[in-house]
Amino acid sequence: MLNIPAIRWGKPYDSLEKEDVVHFRTGEPIAQLSQVGGGILKRDMRKAQSARDALLQFSPEEILEKLAVAGKLYLEADLPIGDGSQTPEAFVHAQSATTGLPEHMCRSNMQKNAFVLQNMPKILDSLTRGLDLNILARGYGKEPGRDVMLSYQVQSPVLGAVLPSNSPGVHTLWLPAVALQLGLVLKPGGKEPWTPYRIFSAMVEAGLPAEAFSLYPGAGGDVGASLLSSVDRAMVFGGQQTIDQYAGNPKVQPHGPGFSKILLADDVVDDWPQYLDLMVQSVFANSGRSCINASGIWASRHTREIAQAIAEKIGPTEIKDPTDDQAALAAFTMPGMAPAVWGMIESDLAEDGVTDYTASYGDRLVQMERCDYLKPMVVHAENPEKQVASKEYMFPFVSVVECPQEEMIQKIGYSLICTAITGNEEFARQLVNATHIDRLNIGPIPTHKVDWLQPHEGNIIEFLFRSRAYQSAPVQVAAS
Repeated sequence: MLNIPAIRWGKPYDSLEKEDVVHFRTGEPIAQLSQVGGGILKRDMRKAQSARDALLQFSPEEILEKLAVAGKLYLEADLPIGDGSQTPEAFVHAQSATTGLPEHMCRSNMQKNAFVLQNMPKILDSLTRGLDLNILARGYGKEPGRDVMLSYQVQSPVLGAVLPSNSPGVHTLWLPAVALQLGLVLKPGGKEPWTPYRIFSAMVEAGLPAEAFSLYPGAGGDVGASLLSSVDRAMVFGGQQTIDQYAGNPKVQPHGPGFSKILLADDVVDDWPQYLDLMVQSVFANSGRSCINASGIWASRHTREIAQAIAEKIGPTEIKDPTDDQAALAAFTMPGMAPAVWGMIESDLAEDGVTDYTASYGDRLVQMERCDYLKPMVVHAENPEKQVASKEYMFPFVSVVECPQEEMIQKIGYSLICTAITGNEEFARQLVNATHIDRLNIGPIPTHKVDWLQPHEGNIIEFLFRSRAYQSAPVQVAAS
């Protein structure tokens, strides 16, 4: 069994308090994870500038080269972790065993993280709109061919992140910080420490300074709260309550439910069978665990037919062993969570005008000795006022909502991703102007298809840097 210490500015810290990381089905301990308190983190943050200083010893170009190497190592190498090492296949097995995510999905998420590390130059070129990264490193400078002084002030020497355990794909969001020469302060998810530790090892093996990284595992909310209050820029992942708690806080970028949607406009809705596979993929990919999965499909007509057709595709899905390449469902590994979610769904289904189109495919809640599953659900809401029309859950769950097109934009609510299938230019223009839509897809694009050259839920450059005025003039020094 692995013993995994905390990492304090690159140095292992083996605490007296440890937590077993266990297999979700057998309860067998896979690793012991050191637990640290918020007081240690707060003290360590006095040295946060040293993390950025260590990265500033390298040029942006050198760091990008090392990140590309780290991406290859992350994907292919046997890397150190705690008092042992881990092959890529052992990593996948451990991640699946503690999160409940099928192994082939873990491999897919590995590919996502590696892709971002290996393609960081293109990603940053897009996010900065072609800005010379040396200007960000130095704080000021002129672009070639332009006699205009630019200045950007970094808002924190480190980026903090309170990480989840549900979907390893979210780690792509904090990876660019290293390329921008900010240190990383991470609180790993209790059931998914594997990705942040493996990325840390890959980066150090690739030649990046270990002292730029800290990882603070810890149970409860103490470490997470201390991290968010101790660093000037941080990400946090959680539910709607977390989003509401940090809304308007310029130091914290919260990531939570996406409420992502597909809109079938009136000019295409009669041809809805043409888009059935797209809708199914958007709901079902990655076991419905991502904020970019579709939780709502809206149309003015044919909605019951659409719900029935999607239900026929995903309703019969059975639970399979996570090592099976055909496994499509992830387990709920936190005791009591799946029954609690099912209780909320049952309450929604009791409302008049709401129909469960997957009811005929057997029980949706499946309880086991040490974990639970929720099988895919497709419900129909006869209008947007039904409670279920605005819900999102951490499994393949979608509400098909009947709504006139002229009311859709007003009533869909916040949407991280909105795929609007339409050729109507006026409707498309209205969607472009809708401030409650983050990522907008016009045309038949699945909600889970990510363009890495586009910002995801806010541009990290704008979060970490601010533009400011900068002028300089020569100083006359009197002769002594």
